[in-house]
Amino acid sequence: MISFATDSMSRRAERSSGAASLLWPLLGACLWAAAVVAYKPVIIVHGLFDSSGDFKNLQRFINESHPGTNVTVIDLFDRSSSLRPMWNQVDGFKAAIYPIMQNSAEGVHFICYSQGGLVCRGILSTLPDHNVHSFISLSSPQAGQYGDTDYLKYLFPHFVKSNLYHLCYTAMGQRISICNYWNDPHHRDMYANSSDYLALLNSDRPNPNSTEWKKNFLRINKLVLIGGPDDGVITPWQSSQFGFFDANETVVEMQQQGVYLRDVFGLKTLAARGDLILCSVPDVQHVWWHSNETVFHTCMERWLV
Repeated sequence: MISFATDSMSRRAERSSGAASLLWPLLGACLWAAAVVAYKPVIIVHGLFDSSGDFKNLQRFINESHPGTNVTVIDLFDRSSSLRPMWNQVDGFKAAIYPIMQNSAEGVHFICYSQGGLVCRGILSTLPDHNVHSFISLSSPQAGQYGDTDYLKYLFPHFVKSNLYHLCYTAMGQRISICNYWNDPHHRDMYANSSDYLALLNSDRPNPNSTEWKKNFLRINKLVLIGGPDDGVITPWQSSQFGFFDANETVVEMQQQGVYLRDVFGLKTLAARGDLILCSVPDVQHVWWHSNETVFHTCMERWLV
């Protein structure tokens, strides 16, 4: 009986050992798979008159599509504070975002909406050690703004687009965020000489930092430019993809713009690398871009890995 029990125990031990030898590789494979599907943190920067609470749908889309993703909507310059000068906002957002970057060895992604897309450009241009992989610019006036929109009527009830330059291209006007990227095609010299923000980012006037800023910006892996013809706020809507008006208010597409042809901060380089993505979606009004699930799946989802 003792001999039988010993043999039985020996066989059970052998089976247990064999099972363990099969289990360990399987466990290792599961751990490897878990590491592979770990998603980079996503940082969201809001736009004019927004707040962090406006992006709950976008956060949900991301977490449903990429479970476990750490999504941070930066809670700064909310509502009327979003009118603060752009460089002021760049400094504030940068201070809040940089620790997230430092704690993310594999890098992070940016989703930057409306005015926030220009804030993010300022961060990417002036931060030499950022680790942003995908910069998703969501309906942002990257080439500037020039239109009689509801925003303009609300902010400047005594002005229309044709005469806003009288305010925007002054020292007082440049203390208002929208004036920092107001781009009047009929007064290009005044814009170039007066704009404290966009004219510098686009080197529309001599910028001694342009080479360094270009190097910093090109640390990104992908630039995704999202916009559409029914936006109703970004004017022209092609500004979201670096197109803009000429002096006749005819839209000149990005590929014919000087900022692209001269490769001022890297658009042409990104295109040559295959890392410049344009995503145009009709029937989306400006305030709904970040809450539209079709926009997320069509234009953003694949770039958040």
